[in-house]
Amino acid sequence: MYICTLMRNSYRNLLIILTLSLTLAACSDFRKLQKSADWEKKYDAAISYYEQGEYYKANVLLEQILPIIKGSEKAEIANFYYGYTYYYQEQYLLASHYFKTFYDTFNRSEFAEEARFMFAFSLFQDSPRYNLDQTSSKEAIVALQGFINLFPNSEYVPKADAALSQLRSKLERKAYEKALLYYDLKKHMTGEFLKAALVEFDNFQDDFPGSQFTEEIRYLEIEAMYKLAQVSIYSVRKERYLEAMDFYEDFIETYEQSNYLPKAEKIYEDCLEQIRKLNS
Repeated sequence: MYICTLMRNSYRNLLIILTLSLTLAACSDFRKLQKSADWEKKYDAAISYYEQGEYYKANVLLEQILPIIKGSEKAEIANFYYGYTYYYQEQYLLASHYFKTFYDTFNRSEFAEEARFMFAFSLFQDSPRYNLDQTSSKEAIVALQGFINLFPNSEYVPKADAALSQLRSKLERKAYEKALLYYDLKKHMTGEFLKAALVEFDNFQDDFPGSQFTEEIRYLEIEAMYKLAQVSIYSVRKERYLEAMDFYEDFIETYEQSNYLPKAEKIYEDCLEQIRKLNS
């Protein structure tokens, strides 16, 4: 048993040594390639590295030779792979840049359609969580929609549509939470915040018709206008109670079975009572 254990340990150590030796040899070969003046050798090695999934090494070699092979037959595939080396390393902004550069330069290439899609899809991949700044998401939406417009029959359209759906959901959630931020009644019972909330509620409905959050937003619109009437000066109070009632009437036409109806009806009844008092 002791001998067997020694043999297993020796075998394991031999494998480790062999692996390290191969790794060192591969690194040495790569360094030699980097220093080589033979661009064709670098090109062949870059393609080989790419096909083996060694995208960093492929990227380094392609970067060295791209200025040299510009205008040659090999420039097209080298530039195309160059974009993917960034994409597979999750450097999506650089990938999008080089895919767009490829499309602009080789727009008659057999890879042009794919490059145009990958330009947009790389921007989608760079899109952050919904609660962060969504500037890049908006850029990705423009790029994806532009691709669909250019290639409506492309095999990549379903993937582009799915990405668009995710991006729009992010923007929708961002806008929803922004509106709620203005409308925190526990913290902001002032006219200015209520007016800002009403503007955000209106913008949300314009930007995202049919949203899953619309029912809640439209109820909060009633509540916000009612609260605004309460804190308004006497001369505009009645007008704002009437506006709250208008919001209520529009709401019940659309959401007859809403869970918000009891609270909305209570607000409506109080608006009527307040208007009676103001009239008297």
